[in-house]
Amino acid sequence: MLERSRSLVVAAWATLVSQVIIVGTGGAVRLTGSGLGCSEWPNCTPESFTPVPEQGIHGVIEFSNRVWGGIVVVIAIVMLVLAIRKHAGRTIVTLAAIVLGLTVAQALIGAVVVWMTLRPDTVGLHFVLSVILVALSAALTWRVVTGPAGPRTAPRWQSALVHAMTAVLAVVVFVGVLTTGSGPHAGDGGAARNGLDPAVMQHVHAWPGYALLALVLAVVVAAAARGPRRHLGWSLALLAAVLVQIAVGIIQSRTGLPIALVGIHMVLAVISAAIGVAVVLSLRAPATTVARSAAVPERGRVDA
Repeated sequence: MLERSRSLVVAAWATLVSQVIIVGTGGAVRLTGSGLGCSEWPNCTPESFTPVPEQGIHGVIEFSNRVWGGIVVVIAIVMLVLAIRKHAGRTIVTLAAIVLGLTVAQALIGAVVVWMTLRPDTVGLHFVLSVILVALSAALTWRVVTGPAGPRTAPRWQSALVHAMTAVLAVVVFVGVLTTGSGPHAGDGGAARNGLDPAVMQHVHAWPGYALLALVLAVVVAAAARGPRRHLGWSLALLAAVLVQIAVGIIQSRTGLPIALVGIHMVLAVISAAIGVAVVLSLRAPATTVARSAAVPERGRVDA
């Protein structure tokens, strides 16, 4: 049983980490202007599956992202097969199947992005789906590591506060996609922009960002007052991620959007989403922990 658990844990973590890394490699494609480094899909050129020397470094960067995308699909397949073979439970199997299905869909959307020459709406959809995949992979990893959820112990107001925070986090990500779609990093010099004013959108993006910070602080205060301890730990982790994300956002907007900071901002967005999932799920203790604590008084009565 221990070996089964270890293989599932490794596969789940590989799923989550690979989904985060693909955001970084995809960001590198966009930020280096390599979005059309491969002009075709699945081939890199009409005549070649791999880049040709004429495409230069842009072809290498875009093709490398495609290769990593294939690895992500393989990892998702392995995760689903292991979940089924190890009888991991309906929740884990369902999450693994959804992650695999959306990962394949993400590859197909990547093809559409190329075919439509990096239209900002298709690029934005590509990123939003990445955020969803990271969040689902985080939930999958949580369930594999901690097991089934126990009964809800937090009061309704605390749960409502956490869910309000995650809703605002989703708004921040969505507005961030619109802001990026208005800015200079289109993935290719000739790619269209969404027509929004980037200077205005930076402010529009900041407003829900500060609302998110306030809600995360409220979640931390509530967790410190009530617990559970694991919930407090993940809430503090999210607070740290949001503070770093805000700092990076302010610095990048004042320094002309350097590609390194923009890339960090993109990766931090999906990491924040993953931690947000952990904050929500940590409101419930694992069922095994609840069962053990319920069994202790029973033994005490028998011994007495």
